[in-house]
Amino acid sequence: MSQPVNELGQPIGEALPGWVPARFPKVARMEGALCVVELADSEKHAADLLEAYKQDAEGRMWTYLSYGPFETLDAITQWLDAASQREDQIFYTIVEKATGKAVGIATYLRIQPKDGVVEVGGISYSPRLQRTPIGTEAMFLMMKQVFDVWGYRRYEWKCDALNAASCKSAERIGFTYDGLFRQAVIYRGRNRDTAWYSVLDKDWPAIKIAFEEWLAPTNFDSDGQQKCRLTDLIAENRPAS
Repeated sequence: MSQPVNELGQPIGEALPGWVPARFPKVARMEGALCVVELADSEKHAADLLEAYKQDAEGRMWTYLSYGPFETLDAITQWLDAASQREDQIFYTIVEKATGKAVGIATYLRIQPKDGVVEVGGISYSPRLQRTPIGTEAMFLMMKQVFDVWGYRRYEWKCDALNAASCKSAERIGFTYDGLFRQAVIYRGRNRDTAWYSVLDKDWPAIKIAFEEWLAPTNFDSDGQQKCRLTDLIAENRPAS
């Protein structure tokens, strides 16, 4: 497709005559086969989250987060109460269906309905959620809500560029690396160069199929080990460029 130009011969972006601003996210309960993603609530979730987070005895999960760790029930309750009052971000708790226990948090932030852009961030996965199909399904449910229900055109993931695990996670679930923003943030008294990733609406159909194939029970053997990797399924389903 050739690059559009204006009447002065200058290259310009693709016209979007049918674009309608996306919906500002309303609180939604997202349910899958393995987990429920629901609005964070200190009364319902604080005790479970504290228990799950304490399984990370070394505190490794907090190194690249701007919040936590939480030592007491009162501390995590106060944080959740404050988070729930924010109008610019929506905090969700990930609840394991098998146990009914809250095991992690993920957040919609930098919400821009006019431009159709929203970010997922503030992700704190306890050891019970890390590297599990439950954690993958939670990310799928949140991405599906953004594209299929609310009509966004860009879904973002940003992290400390030194956080190799987060960068790897973004790429594994279909995000594309967009670039590095140097000295973008100061947190915990130190500099952060921020790695930016995104999924576009045109990418979503192939990624959605790959998620559904990966999450299918037939993709796991009797020991619960995956037969096909999600990254491979995404690559297979994406159209050739």
